[in-house]
Amino acid sequence: MLSRLMSGSSRSLEREYSCTVRLLDDSEYTCTFQRDAKGQYLFDLLCHHLNLLEKDYFGIRFVDPDKQRHWLEFTKSVVKQLRSQPPFTMCFRVKFYPADPAALKEEITRYLVFLQIKRDLYHGRLLCKTSDAALLAAYILQAEIGDYDPGKHPEGYSSKFQFFPKHSEKLERKIAEIHKTELSGQTPATSELNFLRKAQTLETYGVDPHPCKDVSGNAAFLAFTPFGFVVLQGNKRVHFIKWNEVTKLKFEGKTFYLYVSQKEEKKIILTYFAPTPEACKHLWKCGIENQAFYNGRVAKEVMESSAKIKREPPEIHRAGMVPSRSCPSITHGPRLSSVPRTRRRAVHISIMEGLESLRDSAHSTPVRSSSHGDNFLPHVRSSRADSNERVAVISDEAYSPADSVLPTPVAEHSLELMLLSRQINGATCSIEEEKESEASTPTTTEAETLGRELRALCQGHGRPEEEQVNKFVLSVLRLLLVTMGLLFVLLLLLIILTESDLDIAFFRDIRQTPEFEQFHYQYFCPLRRWFACKIRSVVSLLIDT
Repeated sequence: MLSRLMSGSSRSLEREYSCTVRLLDDSEYTCTFQRDAKGQYLFDLLCHHLNLLEKDYFGIRFVDPDKQRHWLEFTKSVVKQLRSQPPFTMCFRVKFYPADPAALKEEITRYLVFLQIKRDLYHGRLLCKTSDAALLAAYILQAEIGDYDPGKHPEGYSSKFQFFPKHSEKLERKIAEIHKTELSGQTPATSELNFLRKAQTLETYGVDPHPCKDVSGNAAFLAFTPFGFVVLQGNKRVHFIKWNEVTKLKFEGKTFYLYVSQKEEKKIILTYFAPTPEACKHLWKCGIENQAFYNGRVAKEVMESSAKIKREPPEIHRAGMVPSRSCPSITHGPRLSSVPRTRRRAVHISIMEGLESLRDSAHSTPVRSSSHGDNFLPHVRSSRADSNERVAVISDEAYSPADSVLPTPVAEHSLELMLLSRQINGATCSIEEEKESEASTPTTTEAETLGRELRALCQGHGRPEEEQVNKFVLSVLRLLLVTMGLLFVLLLLLIILTESDLDIAFFRDIRQTPEFEQFHYQYFCPLRRWFACKIRSVVSLLIDT
């Protein structure tokens, strides 16, 4: 019976799961992993498949059974995070948009970022005026179908491709005009690079909108970009907070708080309400991870690490652009032990509910870009005439990505135990008392006798006092030992909760509380990274010596 139980347990641990990951070109990659596999294993498998070394900008996103999106955490079990039944389906996406995508080291990385921003443009997450939209679409055409050829590209050829959620015949003609006259001779790599440089200048580059409501009940979208925190209402950017001005991010239930410290010691708190507690927690996690990546040294260290890459550039095969849907492909690396499978499949995009603020009347005023004086953010108009001039601002599709970085600043606290003690060698009478006793005695013998009695009396009174002090010290030491023991037990419990994979109901309930999640990401993770950094420094010093 014991052998049967052990064999059953080992079979459970060795069980393999199938997983399908949708890539940025809408192809799919299928692999298998064991029950105890961490998110890092799956991510490394994907990066190896894509021949990708600059991986810090990317992540894997999934949707839980409650329709809430998350970013896969690399230190936790894949199966426990998904909380759904296999086969599993996830998406490979850009998680942290590079501040300067043109500065990326390898062309394969720029190409993947290009695919992501092209998706953002198609789904309406990238705001731009009509002229910018035409230029971006022309870059895409040039990169994927090459130079204009009258024999291959008849009149109206650009209308066969869908670049935006909505666009007009006038915009299609403008795209074709730019493609014909301005981009001839550009290689795909050059067109993609120019596309990235242009997209980078737009206000909503890297925006990943989270639907919320402000304190007045008005619909709003919160987003995190490489440059700071953004709040969008309708077609207006109502708040832009630089990362170095954000002092704290906090959530309680459905309520999300952003603490801001601006110039002249001006401090404000922005409050927003997410649709569900899970959505609010997801928003908070995205915020602290983006702040840590962009506001700390992470982004700089990632660029420095990329500069050290020395290898032959991997080959990229760009497939011809398919009408109404572009499906470029990538040369893949070795397959490892996985079972890859690539096939074309259109990604289903759900439609966002309740974006009335994006469909305001034609009286809405366009917003001028703060970074580029001539950039306006147009609004979708209901009239046919305006639809010929404008491009959709934010799409009506649900895009609520979830999730590495230095959490928000935390006040440092220290606990000190002050012990006050005296050195006791037995209490004796003071010199003044002895002198007074000597002055009052007429003879030496009497003085000696009296002195002995006084010393005995003083020593007799000193012993109880010494015993009391000793009892106090012992009680303090006992309290200190008990406190240290409790702290040690709590530390073990904390390590078990954060580092182990024990799936006990008691531990699972604690892990799922918002307070524990906030403590884990805001306090424990930075402390662990600090200790790891110190240990590496000591080890490196020992090796050098």
